[in-house]
Amino acid sequence: MKIALTPEQLAAIVAPVRTAGGTTEAVRDIASLDRAQPGDLSFLGNPKYRSQVAACRASVVLLPTDHPGSPQPNQLYLYVANPSLALAQVCARIGQSLWPKPPAGIHATAVIAADARIDPTAHIGPLCVVESGAEVGPRSVLDGGVHVGRDARIGEDCWLMTRVVIGAGCRLGRRVRLQPGVILGSDGFGYEFVDGRHEKVPQIGVVVVEDDVEIGANSTIDRARFGRTVIGEGTKIDNLVQVAHNVVIGKHCILCAQVGISGSTTLEDYVILGGQAGIGGHITLGKGTKAGGQSGIAFDTEPGSYLNGTPAIPYMLERRLQVLHQRLPDLFKRVDELEKRLSQPDNSL
Repeated sequence: MKIALTPEQLAAIVAPVRTAGGTTEAVRDIASLDRAQPGDLSFLGNPKYRSQVAACRASVVLLPTDHPGSPQPNQLYLYVANPSLALAQVCARIGQSLWPKPPAGIHATAVIAADARIDPTAHIGPLCVVESGAEVGPRSVLDGGVHVGRDARIGEDCWLMTRVVIGAGCRLGRRVRLQPGVILGSDGFGYEFVDGRHEKVPQIGVVVVEDDVEIGANSTIDRARFGRTVIGEGTKIDNLVQVAHNVVIGKHCILCAQVGISGSTTLEDYVILGGQAGIGGHITLGKGTKAGGQSGIAFDTEPGSYLNGTPAIPYMLERRLQVLHQRLPDLFKRVDELEKRLSQPDNSL
């Protein structure tokens, strides 16, 4: 990563509430508090690491506004309301320089159907395929090897990275970002057992992805059996996530890696699912539901629920049960001793 941001440029990006100290060093890298060296930018995003700030050697440190202490010589403290957000703003600026948008146009090796509609400001990379009736909106970028099915629609300012597949009839809103290997519109997993055979149920619906959605590498979103599978505005999906047919995900949800959601389930707005959580079919997770990693949920949840475990139960109850679970060996030992004493004719308790 080759970057060079002056302290003045960093201050312009994060707009600190106040500053302390100063440095002549340009920032050339980003590092954690305990590993940072002169020339690095670091930040305090979790109070757990507050004790590491005083010894941090970074040239510039992003800190919450209430952090005490003073910088070392040739070190600049930038006090901001949210250091994690400020770091994200810096990374966004770096990203603009490291990964500039490619120029508009269609690569010579791309295969574009005669009736496909490609906005003149869009970029179509090498070996892309855009099928009949498909549409690519203004300023959208298709990296090499992207496949866009017939009658699919891609909105403006989208970025589809290499090997993304958009199935027939699927729809992307604005500013959608799909990491490598994402597949939208694969068949839903639907079969009927008839006369000793699994007969395939046709999957003729589509996937609709609303504005500002991001989907991680190798995640798959199945098309609906009929109607739509929906990913709501602002939702962020991690790598290796499976969303089944006719699932409806609300706005600004978070799905961490390896989450699996069974068919016809609804996630209302602001649901958060930890890694490897498994969600049963035909249920509704209420607005703001949170589930810890590897949770298994097979029932409707109330808005604001906080769950953990398999089968999932309220988070704090599950934590208490985990503590008790660790005490079971000692409990069994005590019960065995009591049984031995009770079995003796002259026992006295």
